[in-house]
Amino acid sequence: MRLIGKNILKNKSWRKFNFKFGIIVPLARHLFNCINPAKRDTEIPNSEFIIPNLINGGIMAKMTLIVLAAGMGTRFGTRIKQLEKLGPSGELLIDYSVHDAVKAGFDRVVFIIRHDIEELFKSTIGARVEKRIATEYVYQSPDQLPVRGGDFPGRTKPWGTAQALYCCRDVIDGPFAIVNADDFYGQDAFLQLGGFLSDFTADACSVGFLLKNTLSDFGTVNRGVCKTDAQGLLTSVEETKAIGRAADGVISGTFAGEKRILSENDTVSMSMWGFGADFMPRLERRLSEFLEKLPSGEPKAELTIADAVDAEIHGSGFRVMNLATDSRWFGITYEADADNARETLRNCVSAGVYNSPLWG
Repeated sequence: MRLIGKNILKNKSWRKFNFKFGIIVPLARHLFNCINPAKRDTEIPNSEFIIPNLINGGIMAKMTLIVLAAGMGTRFGTRIKQLEKLGPSGELLIDYSVHDAVKAGFDRVVFIIRHDIEELFKSTIGARVEKRIATEYVYQSPDQLPVRGGDFPGRTKPWGTAQALYCCRDVIDGPFAIVNADDFYGQDAFLQLGGFLSDFTADACSVGFLLKNTLSDFGTVNRGVCKTDAQGLLTSVEETKAIGRAADGVISGTFAGEKRILSENDTVSMSMWGFGADFMPRLERRLSEFLEKLPSGEPKAELTIADAVDAEIHGSGFRVMNLATDSRWFGITYEADADNARETLRNCVSAGVYNSPLWG
């Protein structure tokens, strides 16, 4: 029975089938009753959505979705990106991420925010999400550092996504994923994450999107181009800037000051990572090393999660599986991107991928 539960979770076709027909939860409840007769007919938590893992005779290990939202307030045109209503029934992008994460087995979300946006965030996004999943908040501020906490008194700018994740050190106690609040990742991407975090095949994972599925029609973008070995493990993530498609169809960008020709089928990291709790000491070490090298009063330097992961890959033999997905990623970089996003989500509803309203 335990093997059956494990295989159901790992099988990609089964996971996709469950999204449309809701088969796995009733089946899981039956298996749960067989394995745990003393708890027969006990309601499985989040039973409407959870994809269970019956390894070791119980429900899958709890998984946390960490959402980078401290940048809320970033505008495109005159509007706040994270509060832009894009779904047919007024859904925000974060609604889709939470919906897909819950269906993939995540049972808690932690939002990384700032104190100055707390009221706005909780009254808008927080109020929507708290109805669907256990919700917690962590606050990012420039003074939350593992070393040299008093050396940067004038610093007002956060230290990047690595420091944002470091701020979660006291709430992470198991497998977790990290995403951006204002990006759309798609169902398959979350299914890939849920499958990996329930049965680690490496130290961590990155969901790799096809470059062609992440370009904007309205300007250039920055992307982390993934390089992998024969086993699908990341060897590097090359932060490539000003990527765009020319009139002749050629895609190019700039890496380390040099122009690079890229393929539309290159995989890129969109800051969608999966880790175990044991990554946090590694992150703290890399953040400390970064800070120790800076002059006092440094106003702008940042360390990204990708920077920390890359340093671990090359310095500590850290194994990061690149999970390729055919999901269409999109975000709101330019004001015109919003109309494309609305059309994409309308098409998803028409195809039966999502309900409208999203939560029924």
